[in-house]
Formats: sequence, C-alpha cells, structure tokens
Amino acid sequence: MTTKPRITILYCTQCSWLLRSAWMAQELLSTFGPDLGEVALIPGTGGVFEIRVDGDLIWERKRDGGFPEAKILKQKVRDIVWPERDLGHSEGPKTEAASFDKLRMTESEAPEKGMPNTALPHGEPVEPRADDSPSSSKRGQ
Repeated sequence: MTTKPRITILYCTQCSWLLRSAWMAQELLSTFGPDLGEVALIPGTGGVFEIRVDGDLIWERKRDGGFPEAKILKQKVRDIVWPERDLGHSEGPKTEAASFDKLRMTESEAPEKGMPNTALPHGEPVEPRADDSPSSSKRGQ
C-alpha cells in the first residue's frame, strides 16, 4: 500500500490568516478528497505562509510574491503527486479561445484613448458602430 500525501499549511496567526488557510485546505480536500492522507493547518508567527507536500515546499508567500490562487495551488499539488491527473474545468480551456485575453487591448493601448477594443480572437478588426464613439455618450446633454 502506498502512503497518501500529507499537505501542511503553515500560516501566521498574528496576520489572521487562519480563514485563508482553512479555505485553501477546503479547496484541496474538495478536489482531491480521499486521495489525500492529511491536510494540516499549522499556526505560526512572523508573516509566515508556507504550503508543503510531504515536507517539500511548494509555496512560500515571501518567495512567491503573495498567496496562491486555488487553481494554481491545485495544479502544483497535482503536478507533484498525480502528474497524469486531469483537473477538469479548473485547468481552463485548452482551445484557441483560451488565448483571447492575450489579444485584448487595455484602454491605454487602444488607438484612441477610451475607444473599445475591436480585436476578435482570430485577429480580424471590427469597425466600431457609430454609437460606440466617445461623442455618442454626450447624447441628451
């Protein structure tokens, strides 16, 4: 029989990170359930926030620049313990549509400040409608 993985979440009590830690533990338990041996919350101090799988550090708040998103944490745990496992919808789409956000312009990148982004995922420009122009918002004034 193989040993099931033990995940520990060391969190700072002075920083009131118990709820954040418990939520992350819940996310892991909801996703991996009976495949986990244990998810332990360990109180600490001094701004510490670390997540370990079988003693190996996979996330450290100071090193990694904050707290992990649930999706990222699940992927890290999966990559270590069950690399062949599919996480389903939390992995995100694996299609061309997934790259749509890469094509979106911010307002400051648009040709004229305040103009809507007119790029489609496949790169064809769309002509703005007359009512999309900045002056159209002045109707009725």
